[in-house]
Amino acid sequence: MLSKIALSDQLEERLVEFAARIIDLPGRLPRTFQARHIANQILRSGTAGAPNYAEARSAESRQDFIHKMRIVGKELNETAVWLRIISKSALLPRINRRHFRRKHGTRTYCLGFHQNRPNPPNAFPLG
Repeated sequence: MLSKIALSDQLEERLVEFAARIIDLPGRLPRTFQARHIANQILRSGTAGAPNYAEARSAESRQDFIHKMRIVGKELNETAVWLRIISKSALLPRINRRHFRRKHGTRTYCLGFHQNRPNPPNAFPLG
């Protein structure tokens, strides 16, 4: 039981770290109408995973937990799409999402910003 608690704490911490990195992203976008729209959208979806996961951890039933975890997944998927849109639109050509991996059965994300490499070939793998 103790290891399950530790794993859930680790996942929550990864989601909080991801949200903190997303918070920095809108400030890097240009000050245009288009970029403001995308900045607002990615800020909402990218910071929603951690608090939704915290809600799931205190679910009132198994069905409630599953429902809330699906919301977490939807928010992270939406954020991944916004990151791809940013990359393909050249609003921020130096963004690189380096890590897409599965750990403990949950998709986790980590952002890396590279100042010297415009859109490397593996910038947004979906694997």
